[in-house]
Amino acid sequence: MRTVPEDQKNPLELDSEQFSALVESAMERLKTFIDTLAEQPMGEGGHEAQGRALAEPLPESGVPFDDLLKVIFEDALPGSFNTTSPGYLAYIPSGGLLHAGVADLIANTINRYVGAWYPSPGLVQIESNVVCWFCEMVGYPKESGGFLTAGGSPANQTAVTTARYEKLGEEFLDGTVYVSDQIHHSVLKAASLAGIRASHVRMVRSDETFRLCLEDLQQKIAEDREAGRQPFMVAASGGTTNSGAVDDLNGVADIAEREGLWMHVDAAYGGFFVLTERGREVLRGLERADSITLDPHKSLFLPYGVGSILVRDVSTLKRTHTVHADYLPPMQSEPDLVDFCEISPELSRDFRGLRVWVPLKMHGAVAFRQALDEKLDLTHYAVDALRQMPGIEILAEPQLSLFAFAFNRPEHTTEELDELNRELMTRVNLRQRVSLAATNLAGRLALRICVLSFRTHRDRIDMCLDDIRAAIAELEGLALDGGSEND
Repeated sequence: MRTVPEDQKNPLELDSEQFSALVESAMERLKTFIDTLAEQPMGEGGHEAQGRALAEPLPESGVPFDDLLKVIFEDALPGSFNTTSPGYLAYIPSGGLLHAGVADLIANTINRYVGAWYPSPGLVQIESNVVCWFCEMVGYPKESGGFLTAGGSPANQTAVTTARYEKLGEEFLDGTVYVSDQIHHSVLKAASLAGIRASHVRMVRSDETFRLCLEDLQQKIAEDREAGRQPFMVAASGGTTNSGAVDDLNGVADIAEREGLWMHVDAAYGGFFVLTERGREVLRGLERADSITLDPHKSLFLPYGVGSILVRDVSTLKRTHTVHADYLPPMQSEPDLVDFCEISPELSRDFRGLRVWVPLKMHGAVAFRQALDEKLDLTHYAVDALRQMPGIEILAEPQLSLFAFAFNRPEHTTEELDELNRELMTRVNLRQRVSLAATNLAGRLALRICVLSFRTHRDRIDMCLDDIRAAIAELEGLALDGGSEND
């Protein structure tokens, strides 16, 4: 057996000074990144040459840490979508609170096991507190619970799997799920992974406000019962990615109760707006759901990598996930002591709770409530300004902090309008002060604005509006000239 000479220290073992030096080197880069963030370009993504240039074989020997920082910050980072920028209004922004970065450094350094209560009761309790706070926010009863996930996709998968176990047991091949045609694709993927046939995932049409149509839902349930299928679940939206629509949650809940269905709400984007008075009004009925997906890395402004699944009755998670093994530590029988491995798919996992607990404890719910209210105000400010621009049509009114619009010229065909709006978005994004994204709504290309970063304030929304006006003026000028810049 080979041994390391006593006078030759294992390079994998860092003492506190070496560790501190690494952190200080990283901080020098991060300080510059943070201080210049407001002026940094928005990034374009999709640079194939950049990705290929960084492909490399397994390293056999090491290189200095400063060289690695250079690769990260100078070679890999530039050009990527600047999702931490105050101008990032595309897709669903993830703010990236810096408090969470410090919390992750602590959590990863202490490296404690939190999959079960017994090995780390204090740390597990911290994460349990976070879950209980989420349940309190949505209005769940004391028997509720849940756990933190890596994001909304695994949370939705847990919801579908738990619903299948609870409602169908082992005989699930005729099980049928109902979703809106605006539902997030992760719910469709979750149904597939839970063994639900694609033909048994029934797409319910949305109405003119892009909310799930209750009449169509009721009709499809009746049709499926008549055909011998087993309806067991309906998934509603608490803020869609396409248009920001929030379904009539009370209406869905009424049908779910009447038909004996499990009701899930994918509120990954919009759920934490319940902290605000306006958000609670829009999300009325959320507390009646059997399960809810919430993403702290969206409307709690945290970095990517933390979602959550909440259930009205935590015993449903336990019945779905509990599997015994001789090597596991003792599991808890007290209802207020949680073993996360007993209610979730994971055994070994990271300590996600600290990145949520630290900022909430430091600032309290009031700071998050105020920030979310600001996003609602900014959204309506932007919509009102866009209405004043000739040719702009609001295709999806804001129900929370996301809306969709398009530039419309009545003399153009749908295909021509789609190309015109694609060009409008390109011209806005090329200015590199804000980033917008597009989608398809009711057969038309729509431009989306999602105001969700804690860094986004009135000044950046004004930049966005100015850039839209300038891009429209350019397009109008080209139309008057009867050609394009490339002619």
